[in-house]
Amino acid sequence: MKTLVIGASTNPDRYSYKAVKRLLDKGMDVEAIGMKEGKIGPVTIKTDKFDTDGVDTVSLYVNPMIQESYYDYVVNLQPRRVIFNPGTENYEFIHKLKEEGIEAEVACTLVLLSTNQY
Repeated sequence: MKTLVIGASTNPDRYSYKAVKRLLDKGMDVEAIGMKEGKIGPVTIKTDKFDTDGVDTVSLYVNPMIQESYYDYVVNLQPRRVIFNPGTENYEFIHKLKEEGIEAEVACTLVLLSTNQY
């Protein structure tokens, strides 16, 4: 199961960093987009949208204003679901996703992982 983290950071204090590490610890396939290039373990953070197949989940760590530039990109990936982590809630985007048959979940990736609900 592949997860794309949008808003990934190489800063170990950031929740997006912790989420990538926890996903890797759980044996998940992870790809990442962030503001700056870098690495989190074996995961390369890319700064541009890229073609990728088989994304099950998109985990958002960017604010709603930044999300606007990702609307079409995420919809075209056709993930099963998009997780809006705390502070990323965006009801306009949630509505667009649901219209496309994509599950939108306001939740915390770290909590879902720690409670085996991911």
